Amino acid sequence: MKNQKLFSLLAALVMVMMCALTVQAADEVTITDMIGREVTVVPGVYRRVVCIGAGALRMYSYIGDMALLSGVEDIDNTSLAERPKMFDSVARPYMLAYGDSFTVLPSCGVGGPNAQAAEAEKILSCEPDIVISEYEDVEKEDALQEQLGVPVITLKSGPGAVFDENFYASLRMLGVIFEKEEIAEALINFIESERAEIGARTADIPDEEKPSVYICGLGNWGTTNHLMTSQNYISFNVANVKNVVSGLDSNAIQPIEEEKFVALGEDMDIMIIDAAAVKNIKPLFAESPDMFDTAKAWQNGNVYLEMAYNAYYTNYEIALLNTWFIAKSVYPDRFADVDMTAKTNEVTQMFFGQDLAEQIAAAPSSFGGYQKIDTETFFN
Repeated sequence: MKNQKLFSLLAALVMVMMCALTVQAADEVTITDMIGREVTVVPGVYRRVVCIGAGALRMYSYIGDMALLSGVEDIDNTSLAERPKMFDSVARPYMLAYGDSFTVLPSCGVGGPNAQAAEAEKILSCEPDIVISEYEDVEKEDALQEQLGVPVITLKSGPGAVFDENFYASLRMLGVIFEKEEIAEALINFIESERAEIGARTADIPDEEKPSVYICGLGNWGTTNHLMTSQNYISFNVANVKNVVSGLDSNAIQPIEEEKFVALGEDMDIMIIDAAAVKNIKPLFAESPDMFDTAKAWQNGNVYLEMAYNAYYTNYEIALLNTWFIAKSVYPDRFADVDMTAKTNEVTQMFFGQDLAEQIAAAPSSFGGYQKIDTETFFN
């Protein structure tokens, strides 16, 4: 009788275990990541997360639970003496929101633009059960996944920054993996509603009434100054802003020749300078204080400072805020009701659940935040 009861108990236990395995197997899904790799995941089970590569941790911070992180790249750990520090003066809102929690995590690699390779041994030491990556090489991602023995999921953005479909797809993929679909969709819907509102406020302005605007100082691996621009700047497109630059070889961020900058000067009604370029423009201005004299916008004092939106890849919330600021600077009557401090807190609340306007403005390379530049004193 005892043996029969024991057998029955063991049989029941085996059935429970088989049912559990069946449920787990049923919960597995195969996703196609942002570089076309098919990876099997089990949504909602991951408890030790590592993010590697430019922008991966930032994107995860919009959707995932920060308490699940088991390691962090050195570039995002401000407690380390030896680490990449080239972006420390720039406002990176995910760092402002969560940076303190990163300081207690072990290293999963150096990170930064000068360390463009996954460090498998360091990642393994963090004992992750999933890796979120922005290293966009299929063979290397497959090899890393095989070496680690856990899913490696690759994210991706694109030239549209915060408005890019690849960004939306990456958020949705994170939503599936971590069972945060509602958070992902709410954030995407918010961005789209902001885009729609900016566009609606400016859609009916006739082309002949639009001022011509020059954007400069756009981030491109740190090499940026007043000549670094784009003829297809997404914020201009969303806000229906007339770009003074045209006729370039591509739509990518790129430098123009000094001669072209001078030639555009008489048509340059408004100039927008990205804060990332100030550190490079300032010594140039010290050598040649007349470097902007041919720009009508400079002579008329119509120069504005947007926040740096590229710092270890894209600050997506800053890119959205820059679009509001550009629209407000170019079409002040249409955006008189928009206060940039309030708008910044609204956006960072949506992305992080925190008011970060004051901290963003206080960053050394923010120079006090969104502003109209005093051309007499700003670079002196």
